[in-house]
Amino acid sequence: MSTEVTVWFDSSCPLCQREIALMRRLDRRGAILFVDACDPSTGCPVDRAAILSRFHAEEKGRLLSGAAAFAAMWRAIPLLRPLGIVAGWAPLTPIFEAAYRGFLRIRPRMQRLFR
Repeated sequence: MSTEVTVWFDSSCPLCQREIALMRRLDRRGAILFVDACDPSTGCPVDRAAILSRFHAEEKGRLLSGAAAFAAMWRAIPLLRPLGIVAGWAPLTPIFEAAYRGFLRIRPRMQRLFR
């Protein structure tokens, strides 16, 4: 199976490390290319600081961020595909994006808990 989605992640973030480890285990088809955005030798489609401040993914040539990027990653994993479809449904996308933005506000405190 070829890569369907490319995901850039922050390997210095303990929450991101756990999330990506879980996604790697669930991605049994190898549909996702996981790229460590902290590694200067890897390419980033936008400024590295922007990549590290918000979750980014590329699906079908489209660069996505935030909840849309999570939805793309979930759609690439059969077990999570239904969640990805719901999260990508236009009427619900703003709700998922609002939840993601809320998470971003508490992320620094959560990172300290997991260090």
